[in-house]
Amino acid sequence: MSTTMSAGRQADSDRRRQRVVKAISAAAQKGFRITVSGIARQAGVDRTFLYRHRDLLALVHAAELEPAERDPASGGSAVSSASLQADLANAQARTVRLSARIQQLERRLSQELGEQAWRESGLGAPTDIEVLQRTITRLEQENVELTEALEESQADLAAAREANRELTRTLNQRGEQSGPGTPARSNTR
Repeated sequence: MSTTMSAGRQADSDRRRQRVVKAISAAAQKGFRITVSGIARQAGVDRTFLYRHRDLLALVHAAELEPAERDPASGGSAVSSASLQADLANAQARTVRLSARIQQLERRLSQELGEQAWRESGLGAPTDIEVLQRTITRLEQENVELTEALEESQADLAAAREANRELTRTLNQRGEQSGPGTPARSNTR
């Protein structure tokens, strides 16, 4: 039963979609002003139907921006207010983008001119500063590696000293156990 209801709803939705498409093309052919409310009214659907079906809404908005069909009686092409508004919005957006780009280029030019004046004045950093910075980085890395090697060597030395002490204690204990006449070995470091 639910599949029958689902199929019925789908068929109803398809019929309404077809009415909307026909209303859009009829309004475009007759040169009427195309709006969401007008198309919904002409197709006999609620505006929310168009907002729930984004593809239909996109068709309405695209038709709004299309220039009106050519009227053979007038001999010229009519320009819709929606297309003029779209052109104006596009021009304004382009102006904003170009203004931002100009500001970016002006900042970059100012930085380049400032750096050039700094170098030419002789007050700036030497031109081989990059080489010096690479050398500093390399030397810092070598310092880190040598520090790690030193710490490792110190740990090895400490372990060897501890092993030597343990061996000396063991030898001294054996000497004490053998008797009073046996000479004990001394711990020499």
